[in-house]
Amino acid sequence: MNKIKSRREKRFSVLLTIVMVLVMVITVYPVWYSLINSLNSAQDIAKNGYAMLLPGEFSLESWKSVLKNTDIFRAFGITLSRTLIVTVVQTLFTAMFAYGFSRDNLVGKKFYTVLGFISMYLNGGVIAYFILFNAMHIYNSYWVYILPALFGGFYNVIIFNTNFKAIPESLFESAKIDGASEYTIFFRLVIPLSKPVISALGIFTAVATWNDYTQTLYYTKSSEIQTLSYYMLSITKASASAAQLGETMSAGAASVLTTVSNSSANYKTIELACMVLSALPLIIMYPFAQKFFEKGVMVGSVKG
Repeated sequence: MNKIKSRREKRFSVLLTIVMVLVMVITVYPVWYSLINSLNSAQDIAKNGYAMLLPGEFSLESWKSVLKNTDIFRAFGITLSRTLIVTVVQTLFTAMFAYGFSRDNLVGKKFYTVLGFISMYLNGGVIAYFILFNAMHIYNSYWVYILPALFGGFYNVIIFNTNFKAIPESLFESAKIDGASEYTIFFRLVIPLSKPVISALGIFTAVATWNDYTQTLYYTKSSEIQTLSYYMLSITKASASAAQLGETMSAGAASVLTTVSNSSANYKTIELACMVLSALPLIIMYPFAQKFFEKGVMVGSVKG
């Protein structure tokens, strides 16, 4: 019986390994595809198409064009600072609200619960937010990225609440007997015991903030405060327009355009280089937070 079980376990392990390798390849290959084609020359792409494994003709012209562009670095700085501020402040404020919400002696807890669940499914929409941000005088300013994101939503509150409920009540009672205030209990007891869930939600918040472009699209008009994701969207739209223009123009005009743009970089390779540049910070950050992330996503899944 043990031999049969052992064989089944080995087969399952082999099958699981194959599936995970396939999932890894499917996940990693788009990044690799973007990287190798951003390092490929425009002439080779025009002649042989996009490379699948390695660049056909190695060229750094696309990356030189990207790194010379000051607008990209400004957008990168705006996105980086926004992501750091929102991730730290939103996680802290949401955790503080969730801690108060997890206490049984909270006055009006049912009202907050109903209000929170309503907010998960209903909101005012873009026009209402536009009017509100105008009234707050944060439209077309850097604060439009920060102030609306101070609270992480009721879904995050539920996750925090599950984690805080798992902390033994005796710890809170002993801390209060020693004279600790609610702030002392939160920062010196609750936060250290909640590192996994804080890390997990912090990663989710950072990724969502880094990739968000809607705030820039709807609530700003100045190029000085545009984010990297919005800049990428602009490049993609420009690439599509250029491709459409190339398809509709006459043969003579197309030959002129080909002569003028005959360099080792074109709009498509530059677009791919920007995509790789925008993905690098999250790729670098994830391995360092992975150990906390695995623990955090399991919070509340097992009882006892």
